[in-house]
Amino acid sequence: MLTRPAPPPTDAAGRLRADFVEWMQGLEPGWVTATPGLGRPAQLTALGNGVVPQQASRAVQLLAPPFPRGPRCATA
Repeated sequence: MLTRPAPPPTDAAGRLRADFVEWMQGLEPGWVTATPGLGRPAQLTALGNGVVPQQASRAVQLLAPPFPRGPRCATA
């Protein structure tokens, strides 16, 4: 879910901005871009190698088998 306006996708030189990628992935502002000592190329690498939380959540819902109820589980 997008909860804030999108930052500009490119910088003045026409290069992809890491904060735009962070926004597209639904991450909190600064999740990657506020990491001290991490430059733009490393930020983009981290974002490119990361997992989009919403996608991961849906994958677990689809792929994980339902947890069977044990004999000691209380019924509702």
